[in-house]
Amino acid sequence: MTALAPVVGLPTRLAAPAPGWQLAADVCVVGSGVAGLCVALHARAAGLSVAVVTKVRVDDGSTRWAQGGIAAVLDPADTAEAHARDTEVAGVGLCEPEAVRALVTEGPARLRQLIEWGAAFDRDAAGGLLLTREGGHSADRIVHAGGDATGAEVMRALCAAVHADPGITLVEHAMVLDLLRDAGGRAAGVTLHVLGEGTEDGVGAVRARAVVLATGGMGQVYAATTNPSVSTGDGVALGLRAGAVATDLEFVQFHPTSLYLGPGVRGQQPLVSEALRGEGAVLRDGAGERFMVGVHPLAELAPRDVVAKAVTGVQLRDGVDHVWLDARGVPGLAGRFPTIVARCRAEGIDPVTDLVPVTPAAHYASGGLVTDLAGRTTVAGLYACGEVACTGVHGANRLASNSLLEGLVFAARIGAELAGSLPPAGELCEAVPATAGLLDPAGRRAVTDTMSGRVGALRSGGGLAEATARLAALAGGLGTEAAPGVAGWEATDLLTVAGALTAAATAREETRGCHWREDRPGTADDWRVHLDVRLDDDGRLRLTRRPVGTPAGAAW
Repeated sequence: MTALAPVVGLPTRLAAPAPGWQLAADVCVVGSGVAGLCVALHARAAGLSVAVVTKVRVDDGSTRWAQGGIAAVLDPADTAEAHARDTEVAGVGLCEPEAVRALVTEGPARLRQLIEWGAAFDRDAAGGLLLTREGGHSADRIVHAGGDATGAEVMRALCAAVHADPGITLVEHAMVLDLLRDAGGRAAGVTLHVLGEGTEDGVGAVRARAVVLATGGMGQVYAATTNPSVSTGDGVALGLRAGAVATDLEFVQFHPTSLYLGPGVRGQQPLVSEALRGEGAVLRDGAGERFMVGVHPLAELAPRDVVAKAVTGVQLRDGVDHVWLDARGVPGLAGRFPTIVARCRAEGIDPVTDLVPVTPAAHYASGGLVTDLAGRTTVAGLYACGEVACTGVHGANRLASNSLLEGLVFAARIGAELAGSLPPAGELCEAVPATAGLLDPAGRRAVTDTMSGRVGALRSGGGLAEATARLAALAGGLGTEAAPGVAGWEATDLLTVAGALTAAATAREETRGCHWREDRPGTADDWRVHLDVRLDDDGRLRLTRRPVGTPAGAAW
């Protein structure tokens, strides 16, 4: 089945000045989280020169905000089969078995390599790695650093390794724009905008024999998210404009417990890690009752989609904006979770003595640019790794603490691929002009309000139709009024991913994983398919059903 989405007129290239400066490397990595920096280090180990392009600083992005840990089978009583089973249960029939097998079998070695690169994880009294449990896991297999500061420690170690390598060029404060190609259509670099470099407008180019997108997620497409401000879907939007296939975009994980800061608060919201629930914290409604008991056998430790749905259901039932997290019984709370406690106290809430107000917020994109087991997208020379990619590991819902692990495992696989099959640089093909204008930055709020109001944790056919109409009107109104610049480029990227996400959510007429349709509450066997999204040359989104286990395109 192939269908055309109503959203038309999206640009196949962003309106931007011609590059005024250029640099070259064997590999261009876009993004500096765990996925991007690990790819860079693996490429350097293969003797390749690397340019890392990052939107803010090299140490700023989603990884450093990770309070949870890294899942890996390290306990002799645990098994890779059990980890795979937990992953596939959370993924509700859409996980790709070969990708899951790679994740769970190669994960322990990749974690040990991260330790060799300098990451220090929490240990028990005997010096062994301290293993804990999080939602959806059937065994203690989560390693943490600094209690609830795993991401910060991972980034500290990786940044130190990258800064120590003279073969890695860092291009900071740079927003990626579009893909460069050679005469054969292979990826040959990217255009980008760097503040304060090159010509006055800052647009330049990185020439490369391979491009690896590791740009993170798209959480800023929603009004409330746990993602940092840089997570505007740039990688997925670039990939779609370049002709790459994206898939599973409808599966956006809403973290069930972001810290509720009051009505009208927008943008990045503080995360209250489910590791708290792993240590005994429970969820209560306004009457003080635990509402997860009876919803799922694991209660508060159920998969995130189950908990987020239950929280949303209570909020709708009671007409409230939040529920309560009770962590007062967690032993050594302030010492075990110092980051969370400090953040709550900064808002006037002491989790040691007070109930914590929490609400779901957009957290993680289970879908992205579809890749094979070597990280290759459907565009020759273009790879993707981390949250921007869809390896098939997560299916319809990511299992807790599998995301950092996925970055580690598939970065190594991309590194091996780059080491063995990187062709010489080809002649650049002349870039085609932009096919449409940019979204006026003032329209960004209309995008995010539409997505939160109609394409959030709870969806319906009517709401999705309203969202489609609003987004189509915004796309149809793209013109030349918005001058090229970061604000317009970000708004346009957000509109692009919002259109693709909404098209997939509308097409999937069932409830599965973190895609919850109140008008289609059942999970249907005939929907055990991926919904692939492409952007046609005329700026129209095209959807295709693809059965699990079927490649999205021919290998290159």
